Amino acid sequence: MSRSAVYNCAKEKYFSSRACTEHPAANEMEILIVVLVVGLIVAGIIFNILAAKKRREELGALAARLGLTFDPEEDYGLTDRYEFLEQLDQGSNRYAFNVLRGQYAGHEVMAFDYHYETHSTNSKGQRQTHHHYLSFFILLLPRAFPELTVAREGWGSKIAQAFGYDDIDFESAEFSRAFCVRSRDKRFAYDVCNPQMIEYLLANGDLNLEVEENALALCFGARLSAGEIEHNLNRIVRVRELLPGYLFSSN
Repeated sequence: MSRSAVYNCAKEKYFSSRACTEHPAANEMEILIVVLVVGLIVAGIIFNILAAKKRREELGALAARLGLTFDPEEDYGLTDRYEFLEQLDQGSNRYAFNVLRGQYAGHEVMAFDYHYETHSTNSKGQRQTHHHYLSFFILLLPRAFPELTVAREGWGSKIAQAFGYDDIDFESAEFSRAFCVRSRDKRFAYDVCNPQMIEYLLANGDLNLEVEENALALCFGARLSAGEIEHNLNRIVRVRELLPGYLFSSN
């Protein structure tokens, strides 16, 4: 056998043996990574299931203590009935769940978790779904009113103003800087945002308030804890108390 043939044979044996020793390790590493990823996904699913179960139990106990009914199931009809509210008319696959409902402090109220979806396309042209979860409160009013929104000033309100949604100004410069107030009925906006209401909203700067038809609503950009639900039921009742009595007695 020539020297070159011996060399080539030795080289083939070397690389063959190296492949046999390296490839199993690489395969084992790939399998380990897959197992870890799957394990993390399963752990996340289990965590979400347990967290949802705990939340249902806490909200159920809260409802029982407050004398309210509690329904954890998805309720598409509720969001359909109140889709005239701006915050309940966005995205797709909209539904309420974990609904507390009944008489509270002399008023018919609802507090619930709210879900909707939006979609986007990534750089590869793939469609992605984004799930949004909020906390929502509704207090029913004895008569219908025009649309009014009172929300913290932000980029969204600035954009809305740029497209012609005028922000109503008030004598309180501090309030006008802090909140964006929109309504087609300026007189109604001034009636609602009276001095006592302005003082209360400035002291509770996280509130986003909406009135339309027979609904007074508060919306929060994330799901509140069970402990925060009762606090905000008290706050929506307080907002209702600050509405002038003549709004309900006039024809």
